[in-house]
Parts: sequence; C-alpha cells; structure tokens
Amino acid sequence: MNEMIIVFYGELTTKGKNLNSFIRCLGRNITDALKDKFPKLKFEIKRDHIYVILNGEDFTKVKDILVRIPGILSVSHVLPCDKDINKIAEICLNMMDESKKTTFKVVTRRVDKTFPMHSDEVNRYVATHILKNRDKVVKVDIHDPELKINIMIREDKVYIYGKKYQGAGGYPVGIQSKALMLLSGGIDSPVACYMMLKRGIKLECIHFAAPPYTSSKVITKLEDIIHKLNFYQKEIKLHIVPFTKLQLEIYKHVPTSYCITILRRMMMRIASIWALKRRCPVVASGESIGQVASQTLESIVSIENCLTKPMIRPLACLDKIEIIDIAKKIDTYDISIRPYEDCCTIFSTKDPTTCPRIDVCEKYESRFNYQELVEECVNNIETRVYSLTDEENIEL
Repeated sequence: MNEMIIVFYGELTTKGKNLNSFIRCLGRNITDALKDKFPKLKFEIKRDHIYVILNGEDFTKVKDILVRIPGILSVSHVLPCDKDINKIAEICLNMMDESKKTTFKVVTRRVDKTFPMHSDEVNRYVATHILKNRDKVVKVDIHDPELKINIMIREDKVYIYGKKYQGAGGYPVGIQSKALMLLSGGIDSPVACYMMLKRGIKLECIHFAAPPYTSSKVITKLEDIIHKLNFYQKEIKLHIVPFTKLQLEIYKHVPTSYCITILRRMMMRIASIWALKRRCPVVASGESIGQVASQTLESIVSIENCLTKPMIRPLACLDKIEIIDIAKKIDTYDISIRPYEDCCTIFSTKDPTTCPRIDVCEKYESRFNYQELVEECVNNIETRVYSLTDEENIEL
C-alpha cells in the first residue's frame, strides 16, 4: 500500500467549534507549498489529521517542507496496512530492523472499536513478534525507548509510524487578520515577521528609507528577506516611506538626546495612518525590551503615545541570542548582517535618552511643522509586491 505522511495539528485541537476552519486553512497552505514541487502527491484533509500520500515522491524532501509550515505540530512517515494482525506485526518488525535501535515500545490506538483485539493485546502481540524474530538482541523499554512504534487502527485501514519530526507549531497563516510590520532589514524585524506568521497573522511591511544617506542596497536586503518570508506567506506587500526630508528636520530642530525618540514617534504616526488605509487592525515591530535606548520601558511609553493602533512586539521578552538563533533557523541572518544600514542606524546619536518624557517630546515637536511632513511622507509611499513564484517584484 502507498506510503504517506501523517500531519499532527497540536495547538489547533484546542479550537473547538472553529477547528474546521483552521484545518481548511492549514490544508490550503500545505497543498500550496507542495503541489508544484511534488505533483504526484495526494492529500486527505480530515478533522484529526492530514494525510499526504507520497505516490513515489521522496519522503525526506516533502517532510523538510512540511515541518516549516506554521500550524503543524509534527509529521511522521506512515506505512498503511490492512487490518490483519500478522501483517501489522511484520511491518513493525521491518521498521525495527531498519531503525537499528535496540529498545522499543509499541503503542496502539484503536479508533475502530470493532477490531477484534484490544490495544494492549495488539501491543503484546507485536512486541512478542519483534522479540522472537529479531536477529540482534532487543528489548522493550516502556519508559525511554529508542524507537516508539505507533499503531493507529482506523475504520478503513491501520496506520503504522515511528519517529515524529517536530514542526513549526502555532497556527496556519491566514487564519487571523493582517498586521502592518515595521521592517528595517536588521536581524530582529524578520524574526518578528516569522513569529507573527506563526500565529496565523498575515503581514504587510513598511520600511522607512532615507536616500541618499542610506544605500539602495538596503532595499535589496529587504527584497531578499521578504523572499525568505514568502515561504510562509506567498505574497507580501512592502510599503517604502520616503523619510529623508522629515528625518533631516528632526535633526535640525531637536536636541540629539531626543532625536531617536522623535524619529520613532514620527514613524508611529505614519504607520498608524498607513495601517488604517491598508485595513490592518494592528502595527507590529521587532523591538526587544531594553535592547537599545528606544526600547526601554520609558521610551516605549513615549513612542507608543503617538500610535492610534495597538502595537504588537513578538520579540519583547527574547534576548539577542534567542533572536539570532531563530534568524538562522529561518535563513534570514546572513542577509540581515549585510553592511547596509537603515535610517535609524545611520543617523544614530551618541547620547540618546533612555527615559524620554512625553511632554518634552511634544515641546520639541512643536518647533517644526511635522504634520505637513508626515502627510507628505504618506502621500509618496511606494508599494511593491513580492511573491513566492515571481522573480521580479511588482510596483504599484
């Protein structure tokens, strides 16, 4: 019978009445990720599991894609079998031989209650068959086995599988609404994108560019990062804000200690306006508490004061090492460390305040007509669309 992969849901099983919509969304994401690369695959999307029928496709290659898809707890290589205890035992023996393990445990789940043997009887029968017929010495270890042989007896057939390969977890992308993500091109914001996507949230990204002070290669960095994120979300919009004029006015009228705070406040104003236009109920960023001067609790309060949308910070309580580990996992780290700085970095000051006050921020902002400059930035935003399948981006 045809080999297959069984997909386990994990957190999705807590959804109760909404479970079916979550499963349908995950099923779409799985088929979208696999169907073009592996045209022979067939899919069975059911309430308890999703089955990917291999039809001769390579298990390892398919598995390596599946484990990266948000919403999947784990996957296993499954050998379907007729509901015959001798055939079941023989397949389990072969699995034990191929694994080259010396300890094992058999766990049976009897979904079909009409099957003539109870779960414990199946466990004992299969384990005895392995112990009697294995050339090398093996033993049962019910506490910490090297190989756990799982037998699922269902109405149509029996599914036998061993090792579970850990998936990304979380929710399938698209089950939630959209967020507008501040994307700088550094290490943190791509990781924040990934964390949001893992919660099922679709993203649009906004970037603040300051040419000619920032290199055009920053945009190339962003394009390469977004193409990595396209694995999780097939199409992502990038909104590029021409920020130079507003930024220069900030550095002209504001003391250096408050420049970064005021700069971030202007970004929040623009992001709020654009999130409303794009129907994004929240704004998100890659901030981690205390990592830099603008991310102390006092700075967060002063900067967020300008937002008219809720702000989500998925990296808030992660340290830099944890963030770097995830960046390497999603393959954005080497792109992010390319030596091309964004507008926050290139205009950084030596004496940024870590405890800015809102009233002081408002005093400095009153020195120039920032409202007009913010409006000009919003009116000149350039939008590009990046797709998993398109080599070239689309400008709108």
